[in-house]
This record gives sequence, C-alpha cells and structure tokens, in this order.
Amino acid sequence: MGKVTVQYHSSRWGRRVYTWRYMLPYIHLNLYFWHLSVPTFGLMLWLACVAAAFVMDRNFKRAGITADAVGMVAVAALLGIVGAKLWHVIDTPAEFREYGWRVLWDTAGFAWYGGLILGISALVFQGWSAKIGGLRTLDLAAPAAAIGYGIGRIGCFLSGDGCYGIPTKLPWGMSFPNGIEPTLVRVHPTPLYELAAGLLIGRWLWWRGGKPYRTGAIVGEYLVLTGVARFLVEFVRRNPKILWGLSNAQLASAGSAMAGVALIWWAATRPETGPDEAATAVEKAA
Repeated sequence: MGKVTVQYHSSRWGRRVYTWRYMLPYIHLNLYFWHLSVPTFGLMLWLACVAAAFVMDRNFKRAGITADAVGMVAVAALLGIVGAKLWHVIDTPAEFREYGWRVLWDTAGFAWYGGLILGISALVFQGWSAKIGGLRTLDLAAPAAAIGYGIGRIGCFLSGDGCYGIPTKLPWGMSFPNGIEPTLVRVHPTPLYELAAGLLIGRWLWWRGGKPYRTGAIVGEYLVLTGVARFLVEFVRRNPKILWGLSNAQLASAGSAMAGVALIWWAATRPETGPDEAATAVEKAA
C-alpha cells in the first residue's frame, strides 16, 4: 500500500510548517489466492474519462442532441492517450535512445498537448459524422475536457510520477519518497494546482454553455484558459527550458492561447446560438 505521513517543524518565526509525504503508486488487493496491484495513475485516468463522459452527455442533453456522447469521449480518450504518449516520446528523445521502443508501452510518460491534438481531431471527425458539426462538438466537449484533465492530474499526484514542481519552502510543499520518480525534497504539488485550474475552468465553461454564444467561442475560451493556466504552472514545474527560457509545454501553451484568441475573434463574426438551438440545427442537417 501507499504511505501517508504528516510532519511539521517550527520555522524561524515560530510557526508550524507542515511537510507532507504522500504517495500511493499502486493499490494492492489481496483476494484470497489472487493478488492484484492497481496503478493509481491508470485508475484516475479511467475516472477522468468517466467524469468527462458524464459531463459531455449532460451537455448534449441540455442542447437537445441525441448523439452518443459517451462513445465520442471513449474514442477521443483512446486516441488522446496515443497522442500523449507519442508527444512524450518526441519531447524526450534521450529517453527513447536509452530505452528504445519500450517507452511506448511504459505506464508513465504522457504529454497533455499530444493528447489534446489527437483528441480534438477525433471529436471533430465524430461531430462531423454525427451531423452536429466539428466546431459545435468541440464547444460541447470543452467543459468535459477541462474537468477530465483536472481529475486525471490526481493520478500524477498519487503516483508521484515526476510531474511535480521545483523545490519550495512554502508550507504546502510535498515530498514523494516512495513515488515512481521519488524525491526527498519538498516540491510544489503542481498536479494539485492543475486540478484546481481544471475544475474552475470546467465550471466556467459549463456556465458559459448555458448562455447564448457564437459557435467556436466556448472552445476558444477553453484554449485560452487552459493555455494560460499551463503556461503559468510551468514556472514552478521542473521541465527543462528549451527556447527563450521557456519549456516545451510553455511554447505549446502560448500557441494554444493564441489559437483560442483567434477562434474567439472569428466566432464574434458568427450569429449567436443557444443550447436549445443545436437540436434544430441537427434536424435540418439530417
């Protein structure tokens, strides 16, 4: 099982400063003669997909759309995992040179933007195939994507897979001595920062989707907000800097935010649509 301890010591100002040591890479189940080890990263990834499917299904129902939202999320999630792994391999060529093709099957090492690209592509194609419209489908999927991403980050936190931040002396700094990539130094718990950002962004986009809006505006806001959030959190993550003092994720985040701004500007030229108008549009397309 994992290990949880909470320690504190007095700072020079006489206040208690807590040091958290929390990690649970695997949940071990002993069922009579059968021993099962469930990786928490995979478990939370599954839970993230379930949450995203639920949110998108609710959004479809709110918009009067009868298409299979759960099936769309399943396909997008599968291709997203493939894209995330491929992006990670491209982003870390040294790891590929050391371990070869084995890195493709490793349960660790996924990059969000690789998953975003293939996931978006899958949703656009499915939305076009279901006669909803690719951009309209992305609008409906945006809250689900933000919430699912936030929940998925809990898996990174529990497993201690190295997605944490740089050393810190802040009271909420955490160490991961028994993580997949252990560290004894107290670091920024960046997965928790991203969890909070994902839930807040998802809540905002859900609220926006309940108001009249122009097609493309919601996904544009999603790209801007998630891009800005990831750009900022990268300042306290331990990813290497590759250009202009920025990490690869920050460059991708900047591109995401700029694409979102362009999409919002384009959407401003389109007529407004409300949640109840999607069903009429689908009926006409059919």
